[in-house]
Amino acid sequence: MSFLDYLFLFGGMGLVTYIPRWMPLFFLARRKLPQWFTDWLSLIPVAILCALLAPILFTDQSERALELGKPEFLVAIPTLLFAIKTKSLGGTVLVGMGLFWGAKFILL
Repeated sequence: MSFLDYLFLFGGMGLVTYIPRWMPLFFLARRKLPQWFTDWLSLIPVAILCALLAPILFTDQSERALELGKPEFLVAIPTLLFAIKTKSLGGTVLVGMGLFWGAKFILL
């Protein structure tokens, strides 16, 4: 491929990446969104986080069978309680990492 081909390739990839991010900002920046739509949009991060965490916490990777005795699930419960009580992201990460590290020694 020539330099010009690479230039068009990188330019096209940039447009394909930039346009979907720019369009909602351009069309919705000055509009008042309905409250139900704003409430619905606020649920998207929670749904994505649940979709990422549920297979890790609740299933065995090799069989995809429900397993509630996994160290990841057992550590997630007190970590969640700590997060709800303190609302500290840094503290929650440290508590979760410490509990997971301790669980590896106790359960293995």
